[in-house]
Amino acid sequence: MGMLYIVPTPVGNLEDITLRAIRVLKEADLILAEDTRTSSVLLKHYEIKNALLSHHKFNEHQSVNNVIERLNAGQTIALISDAGTPGISDPGFLLVRECIRNGIEVQCLPGATAFVPALVSSGLPDDRFCFEGFLPQKKGRQTRLNSLKDEKRTMIFYESPFRVLKTLTQFSEVFGPERPVSVCREISKIHEESVRGTLSEVIEHFKKNEPRGEFVIVLGGLSEEK
Repeated sequence: MGMLYIVPTPVGNLEDITLRAIRVLKEADLILAEDTRTSSVLLKHYEIKNALLSHHKFNEHQSVNNVIERLNAGQTIALISDAGTPGISDPGFLLVRECIRNGIEVQCLPGATAFVPALVSSGLPDDRFCFEGFLPQKKGRQTRLNSLKDEKRTMIFYESPFRVLKTLTQFSEVFGPERPVSVCREISKIHEESVRGTLSEVIEHFKKNEPRGEFVIVLGGLSEEK
């Protein structure tokens, strides 16, 4: 029986990878990558030349059985995404679930995940929080936001540069313009930046400064006093 390793990869700086992750990737019989072109840059940097196979949200339902067969045959397989920990707003859940159903051992290595540094550096309470990932783009979006109106924990969202201003504006409408927020972009990259303040203040910032890069929005919860 083989083993599936879930291997976090850097969200920015290529140095943000563990020694164990490099070893596992070098020893694996096969590496499953969300985008082989993106992952090839990382693998080439660390001189990892193992077999690479595409595994992403558009083909994972079709490819999962083939992967299970390989694992049952005794192969060691490593799953990586374009950045961060697979399964967190990335492909991974389906394969992990099928491995567990088939009695195949799964180990997830600790490592890079974008929302953790964004949360810790936000200055907002991080003892209790809820991770919401990407909001629905259309259907169910307003319902999801309304369901979070009374959430007292700090909330974490992922967003693209093309929708971040729209999302912050919607947050202001639902949670109020004075709700504290920290918007972190390009984590662990050269142009990493955190913009903190009230929703109204941060909205004004991004009206004047075009949003660029990938974003993590850390939104304060409904305070006990209110």
